[in-house]
Amino acid sequence: MGLNIVVGVLVDAEDDYAEKVRADFAVVGELLERAGARRWTEPDLGRRESEDSWGYSGLHTLRRLAVHLAAGGRLPEPLDGSHRAADDSLLSKVYEDLPTDPPGPFDHLVHHSDCGGYYVPVDFTHVIVDKQAPGGHLGSSVRLLEETRRLAEALGLPEDLDPDSEEIVDAADAAESATEGWQRYGIESYVCLRLLHAAKLSISTGAAIAFT
Repeated sequence: MGLNIVVGVLVDAEDDYAEKVRADFAVVGELLERAGARRWTEPDLGRRESEDSWGYSGLHTLRRLAVHLAAGGRLPEPLDGSHRAADDSLLSKVYEDLPTDPPGPFDHLVHHSDCGGYYVPVDFTHVIVDKQAPGGHLGSSVRLLEETRRLAEALGLPEDLDPDSEEIVDAADAAESATEGWQRYGIESYVCLRLLHAAKLSISTGAAIAFT
């Protein structure tokens, strides 16, 4: 079982689950109003798009790049098979802290649940941290798009690459990292593209991104 990144979460949802999501969205609306952000409601989409995130660990590998880039202006060396992104000391420290004020360059990517919660297509600067928020955090798809584009640029990763393409999947599946280019960070590039594409779809349709 892994993390799915879904746009159109209510499409074809079973009644009990749809009721839960609508209750979540009611809370999201209240949190946005309290934060002074514009109002938002989930549209009635005709289709559901689901993106795989390379498991929960895939998201952490991308977040690891983000916190190192924010702290030192450069990407860390690729992980080898003996280390996990979640064990990275800098990433662990950032996870323990609340989002900063002024916000950091990757707050919406990093300060969010890795197994639940939402991003909505509303532009607000600070991640909304609240016990009432599903997953404890509410992020902005607009900011997530900016942040994943920033990471794609640092990786040298063209954002129009298809994350399902053989080129991307082979790099993510490789037993050893390549020696140059975005291919050195195969899993990170795969997840970056998945999130980037989901954020674009969220903004263009007006629908939330759901982590499920």
